[in-house]
Amino acid sequence: MKSLGSLFSWYWLLLLFMGGTVWGQPLPIPAAPSLSAKAYILQDFATGQVLAEAQADQRVEPASITKLMTAYVVFAELKRGNIHLEDKVLISEKAWRTGGSRTFIEVDSRVSVETLLQGMIIQSGNDASVALAEYVGGTEEIFATLMNQQAQALGMTGSHFVNSTGLPHENHYMTTRDIATLARALIRDFPEYYGWYSEQEFTYNNITQYNRNVLLRRDPSVDGCKTGYTEAAGYCLVSSAMREGMRLIAVVMGTKGPKIRARESLALLNYGFRFYDTRSLYAAREPVTSARVWQGANKELSLGVADDLAVTLQRGRWQELSSSIQLQDPITAPITEGQRLGVVIVKLGEEALLKRPLVALTAIPEGSWWQRFVDWLLSFFT
Repeated sequence: MKSLGSLFSWYWLLLLFMGGTVWGQPLPIPAAPSLSAKAYILQDFATGQVLAEAQADQRVEPASITKLMTAYVVFAELKRGNIHLEDKVLISEKAWRTGGSRTFIEVDSRVSVETLLQGMIIQSGNDASVALAEYVGGTEEIFATLMNQQAQALGMTGSHFVNSTGLPHENHYMTTRDIATLARALIRDFPEYYGWYSEQEFTYNNITQYNRNVLLRRDPSVDGCKTGYTEAAGYCLVSSAMREGMRLIAVVMGTKGPKIRARESLALLNYGFRFYDTRSLYAAREPVTSARVWQGANKELSLGVADDLAVTLQRGRWQELSSSIQLQDPITAPITEGQRLGVVIVKLGEEALLKRPLVALTAIPEGSWWQRFVDWLLSFFT
């Protein structure tokens, strides 16, 4: 006869293999942690799914969170080849005089774009931000126009910028949802520069300053992104962390202290990693299914999704996930690569979670007259 301790061990093994369920039913997901922040959001990076939010569409003063957009515009110019990291920027008196947090660049000196980016990202230097804005836009005002154009392109409908630093202005604002959108885009579009957001200190002009994002020192899974503070904005933090291949983005706005913003950001991240899971379903441009092609040089065509397809679900609910495929019928050549010819539908139980187009992975030209004639005959029997 098994001992009570042995039976207890088998019980917990059973729970483990049932994937976070009790008697085959998913464990209930608790509500997100209660926060003091004026607004917050927790978002999965791969899918964009929001896991928790409060007042996410309310306008907030972003303070130095603004510099995520300043960096995005500069990174985009680097990628286009219009500027280069080694370019030397002449520091204006306006940049030198800008108040708030500083990198301590000197007027009329020449500083590389790379150094200015590090000063802005790691030290939150307002002087470095203005210098970059003037170099890219000619003036900070013109650069703000570029920031607003980029915000529109990213779908940030609740944001408006008038400067590169986040210093207070009545027409300078963002929403917490837009901030998460921007952070996600920056990580996705510029992985080659994102590593700067995990740097804990930077020295310029013999002055060492430390990154104000204390989560970088507290939790090894956190690798960004940006702090912000003004008296009106309160203490704000955008943080991102990666655990076991899953990346989350947390935005906490308007807390009453630096320790509170760190604590509440970590609470959101821990909640998301504990109770949710993100998995890849289909890789971009990998075959999902195949289809018969009529009137073509080839008779079979592979179809897939144009972009990676992932899903974020509550833990313990993956057994409820299913997918189905709907294809155009008939599929007739000529076929161009990337042509939409169907959809894949992902469902959770009876609920449709998402639909994605299925596209041709290769081109198929029209067949010879003989191939077309044979297919014409076969069409009478199918």
